[in-house]
Amino acid sequence: MRIHRIQLDETDSTNSYIRELAAPENDDMLVVTTDYQSAGRGQGSNHWESERGKNLLCSIMVCPTAIKPTRQFLLSEAGALAVAEALDNYTDGISLKWPNDIYWHDKKICGTLIETSMATGKLRTCVFGIGLNINQHVFHSDAPNPVSLWQIRDCETDREAVLVHILQVLQKYLFMLYNGEEEKVSSLYHSRLYRREGFFPYLDSNGLFMAEIVGVADEGPITLCDTEGKQRSYAFKEVQFVIE
Repeated sequence: MRIHRIQLDETDSTNSYIRELAAPENDDMLVVTTDYQSAGRGQGSNHWESERGKNLLCSIMVCPTAIKPTRQFLLSEAGALAVAEALDNYTDGISLKWPNDIYWHDKKICGTLIETSMATGKLRTCVFGIGLNINQHVFHSDAPNPVSLWQIRDCETDREAVLVHILQVLQKYLFMLYNGEEEKVSSLYHSRLYRREGFFPYLDSNGLFMAEIVGVADEGPITLCDTEGKQRSYAFKEVQFVIE
C-alpha cells in the first residue's frame, strides 16, 4: 500500500479538498494535511475549532471496494481504532465514543468524519477526516469538553509522528477488513467503547434515562438497555451521551 501525501498551509476543509481529487488506485492511500482549516467540519453542521499549526488536521482517502455498503460503519471503526492506538503511545485513558469521537477519560481529544461514495452499487471511496487536538493550549469555542495532548502531557508532541503511526495502524485494520476479519475489528472497537460497562445517563427525544451499552451494529446504530431492561436502538444524532 503506497501513501501519497499533499500538505497545505490552509484550506476550507481537508475533506472537501480531497473529494475533488482523483481516487487512489488499488490499495493506495491519499492523505491531505493542513495547518489550518477555515471551515473545518464535524458531524452534521458542527464546526471544528483548531488553532493554526497546533493540531493534526487531515483527510485520508481509500477505495474499500471489498466492503459491503451495508457494513461501511466497519470503516469508521477501523479509523477510530487507528487514532486510539496511536494515542496509546502518549497517554492512557483513551476510548472510542460512539459514533465518531475519541475520548480521553470524559474529554474529547479527536473527532472523525467519515464520508463515502458509491458506484454501481459498491463503495467507491471512503474519506476519513480527522481533527486531533495535539498542541493547542486553550480552546475558545463553546464546545463542552475539548482536551489536547499538550494539556494532558504538558509538553509538545510531534504531529508528523502521530500521523505516521495513525497511517500505519489504519493500514493494518483495513487489511484485516479486506481479508475477512470484520468480526475481529468490530470486537476490538467494542472493547474500547466509552462507557462500555455500567449504567450512565443518556438523552433522547423522550427525555433523560439511565442505560448501559449493549452493542453497536455493523450498520452503525447503537443499542442501549435501560434500567427497566428495555433495549433501545438509535441511529446517529438520535441519542446523546450526558456528560457532566
